[in-house]
Amino acid sequence: MIEVTVNGQKHSWDGDPALPLLWYLRDEAGLTGTKFGCGAALCGACTVHVDGEAARSCITAMSAVAGTKITTIEGLDPHGNHPVQKAWREANVPQCGYCQAGQIMQASALLQQNPHPSREEIRDTMAGNICRCGCYQRIETAVHLASTGT
Repeated sequence: MIEVTVNGQKHSWDGDPALPLLWYLRDEAGLTGTKFGCGAALCGACTVHVDGEAARSCITAMSAVAGTKITTIEGLDPHGNHPVQKAWREANVPQCGYCQAGQIMQASALLQQNPHPSREEIRDTMAGNICRCGCYQRIETAVHLASTGT
């Protein structure tokens, strides 16, 4: 039995321990905000927090998260008012929106670890999250806005 806490709620999993966390979150927990992109941890659409650290849920086995606290986009802020989410709206970041949950989760993990990153640190950290629409300048602007509180 694998025990995890997802968005503050305890969950138990008695299935295949090799099941990727992504599929547990989407299919078992019903949290569909975390997206499937590439399945190889290359695009970042599936990014969640595992004990506060950004993690690619598509390659993270359930066995690897036993006893951890997982936060998905649904758990970042129940009303969508996390500072990064507010900055995303202010900077009008999304275009198609598919990658945005992963982008926001990566950005919020960065700001947890480094509340005031430089533009270069933002670019370096966000480089692993792909946006097919090319909204990278708006993403960088939003992360900077969230870091400055303006």
